[in-house]
Amino acid sequence: MSIFDGKRLTNDTFKLDIERMRQGWYSDKYFENINHMLTALSAEGYIYSGQYPNLPEGLSPEGIAVGDIEVEMQWFTRRVGDSIVVGVDKALAMLRHCTGCFDGDRFVDTSDRLEVWAVHDGDFVRSDGNPLNVQPVLRVRGRYRDFALLETPTLGVLTRSSRVATNVYETMVAARGKPVLFFPARFDLHEAQAADGYAYSLAVQRFNRDHARDLGPFVSTDAQGDWWGGAGGGTVAHAAIASFLGDTADAMMAFSRVLPASIPRIALVDFNNDSVRDALRVLDALFMRYRELMDAGQKEEAAKYILYGLRLDTSGSLRDVSVLPLGDPALDLGVTPRLVFNVRQALDSAWERWDLPSSWRETARDYCRSVKIVVSGGFNPEKIRKFEKLGVPADIYAVGSYLFNNSGPTVTDFTADVVRIKLHGEWRDMAKIGRRPCENPNLERVW
Repeated sequence: MSIFDGKRLTNDTFKLDIERMRQGWYSDKYFENINHMLTALSAEGYIYSGQYPNLPEGLSPEGIAVGDIEVEMQWFTRRVGDSIVVGVDKALAMLRHCTGCFDGDRFVDTSDRLEVWAVHDGDFVRSDGNPLNVQPVLRVRGRYRDFALLETPTLGVLTRSSRVATNVYETMVAARGKPVLFFPARFDLHEAQAADGYAYSLAVQRFNRDHARDLGPFVSTDAQGDWWGGAGGGTVAHAAIASFLGDTADAMMAFSRVLPASIPRIALVDFNNDSVRDALRVLDALFMRYRELMDAGQKEEAAKYILYGLRLDTSGSLRDVSVLPLGDPALDLGVTPRLVFNVRQALDSAWERWDLPSSWRETARDYCRSVKIVVSGGFNPEKIRKFEKLGVPADIYAVGSYLFNNSGPTVTDFTADVVRIKLHGEWRDMAKIGRRPCENPNLERVW
């Protein structure tokens, strides 16, 4: 599965569209054209006959069967700095099941003729931006026409999965050990959810290893947990509150009564743009029911009314009514530090308003102060670092579209280059200007 268990995922997990991948359905057309040309040259027994071979002095180009040329190709990312590599196992599955050539309508599998080295999913690579100093994550030696069609899909899975994992990791670093919920499913095609959720889970494991933490992964769909055995989690959406006529407290009371206690009760309190008021209404309703059930000796039922947290998701075009305008009103739009401070203060002191016997006062205080605050809506590492620097009492960050970000420093595009060819039984450097064979100590022989 990764560096964390030393195992690799197989096509039992990925369920590749093998037949169409073999035919070049997912490949840039020029790779298909190259494949067709080299196959035809092999069939006719073409031998290199050019006049300008770019070979070291004294090395003869005679007798080189271009159609069956063997090459060494390396895959690497151009993202500057550290990147978490994910997608290697799926790329290996593509090579394992789709390397070969057609003999008429029959596909001849030649994957066993390849020499393959790869890092594990979850490994780090580093780049200074100079393609002469890259750390390859995958190296393949073999007859080029047998795997030429796989350059496009292998680069695609490495690029996307590594970008998601690295963006997640950097977000978790910014959050300084607070949980980061994976909320970007709605911003992309559903077919990508399994790969994206896997990349997120590896980023969480890598963060835990590097920073001595024990954070669990939290995904929002079951598909995001498919490759690693996770399951989606979540509570109440704005649409649910609308179904209760905008009454957040009643929506949460119904949710708490119907759903099992194992699902954390997290109330979404920005529906009416009065987060403090609705937070207190939810808190009042759930605690009173909790106390009533505890006094009746119904502990299991009472557990359904423990309020785990509140989520603030104020639109970036609105200012919550609890946040009085100071200076530029635009500074108070959306989920801001002042809004979080206001909600936290209201939660912590809410129990003081309740008419309680002395035996319940300490329990009530702890109930209120244990409620966590989840913030969402436009969060990225920069905004999270600002919150952390200011000591904002946010407990959990829910992050969405940023985790797919692919601009500036988050561009994680992978590329692949032929860097050597086999001539007269020996491997010789053969790379375009600006490229060269590179090493990575984490590469291990796969087959």
